[in-house]
Amino acid sequence: MGGRTLSKSKILAYRQCEKRLWLEVHQPGKREDSEAAKARFSAGHQVGDIARSLYDAKGVGALLDPLQEGFDAAFKRTGELLGGRAPIFEAGFKIPGALAFADVMLPVGRSGKRMWRMVEVKSSTSVKDYHHDDAAIQAHVARASGVPLAGVAIACIDSKWIYPGKQDYSGLLVETDVTDSAFDRAGEVETWIKGAHGVVALDREPQVRMGEHCKKPFECGFSEYCRGLAPKAKHPLDQLPGRWNKDLMAHVEANGTTELSEVPDALLTKPQLRVKSAALSGKPWFDRKGAAVELAGHGRPAYFLDFETIQFAIPIWKGTQPYQQIPFQFSVHSLSRTAKVSHCEFLDLDGGDPSKALAKALIAACGKRGPVFAYNAGFEKGRIRELAARFKAMAAELLAIESRVIDLLPIAREYYYHPSQFGSWSIKAVLPALCPEPRFSYESLAGVQDGAMAMEAYVEAISDGTTLDRREQIRRELLDYCRLDTRGLMQLWSVFSGNPLGVE
Repeated sequence: MGGRTLSKSKILAYRQCEKRLWLEVHQPGKREDSEAAKARFSAGHQVGDIARSLYDAKGVGALLDPLQEGFDAAFKRTGELLGGRAPIFEAGFKIPGALAFADVMLPVGRSGKRMWRMVEVKSSTSVKDYHHDDAAIQAHVARASGVPLAGVAIACIDSKWIYPGKQDYSGLLVETDVTDSAFDRAGEVETWIKGAHGVVALDREPQVRMGEHCKKPFECGFSEYCRGLAPKAKHPLDQLPGRWNKDLMAHVEANGTTELSEVPDALLTKPQLRVKSAALSGKPWFDRKGAAVELAGHGRPAYFLDFETIQFAIPIWKGTQPYQQIPFQFSVHSLSRTAKVSHCEFLDLDGGDPSKALAKALIAACGKRGPVFAYNAGFEKGRIRELAARFKAMAAELLAIESRVIDLLPIAREYYYHPSQFGSWSIKAVLPALCPEPRFSYESLAGVQDGAMAMEAYVEAISDGTTLDRREQIRRELLDYCRLDTRGLMQLWSVFSGNPLGVE
């Protein structure tokens, strides 16, 4: 295996894709982590911090930092700490060819002997298949380095747990014992380590065709690099929407198909056929009559609603749950019986839980009757139901609004498609295609241009170190973004329903 020692993360990269491992080692600068990946890393750090307080309530444990103190020093100090009786966090172990750092090591007594229990802490809400690989690697490296390991567990977040406030996070994590599977796979782990070193030793990157492994278990940070190496298709296959059936996947794999024109129609679903036809012809498809008929039963007044939400892996507001989508902002455009357009909005950047004030403002904004249009409306309906469950005094009014919500996404998906959508029916794909005017362009917005950016902006705005001027700038950007969503939503309704409308 030479002089190189591979970390657990490198071995897991090998498990996902040999090319990914090679690039991680030899071309790390080509890696581009997505915003989702960055958010996952951030959540992992937050959960790790909470785990230390939960597993070391008395504060007697030790935290190692190999980047600060050096790897060799961390391994040496781990050995010293294993002679004690206090919890250890980020304990380091090394064997020929591999190293690992355990999230939590807890001392236990077993038959009069001092042993240790390992806990791997995850920011997910359930144990995944790849977590078992993770635990097997950790356990093997620890045991092979001489650690008397009594057991291994994976701790995940309990998504049903409700934060009681006052920094009390007891009960947030739930453990699953994986001792048997982790210990039984030592031979497999040795094979992975040997295979990973074989890949790293290659002079050139392995030739691996892109596929499902590029996204599982995580989106690979080298996807853009690999995509750039592939021959440029005139009409790429990755715009085909929905799940690919087995026959389609087999055809693509067997023939190395890269062009839509080479895919037999018989292997495609109705939406996929529509995408293929539009892509090859370059012409949009629009069943105006069908869309108008679908919307004919919904009169005025009409409302157009969009939420912006935030979710925290570790709840910060009493009464909320991990990863709960909490609305902090809404925009509502409304259209009166006489076609008069009006607008109202809500945004709370004070840092406290905005839910109750938002619920009250939403009731006032949506009136008593008339359809409430949203896009991918299951999201809005879900948030309204959650608000109703939390605030019983407003439940009847909130649920009345929820019952009026109409989804425009199925209308778009069934009756409209433009080649520029590239297989997507998100509002950010449909709106610019159907309404190409600059005023409906998200790219023209300063700052916030999508939901992920809205979340980031919100977190920055409520942070203690954010200046007043910066907070006001974020306020303007968030209001502009959410307002465009509902202006655009009303314009989509106008085009689909056949009712001309000048949106202000």
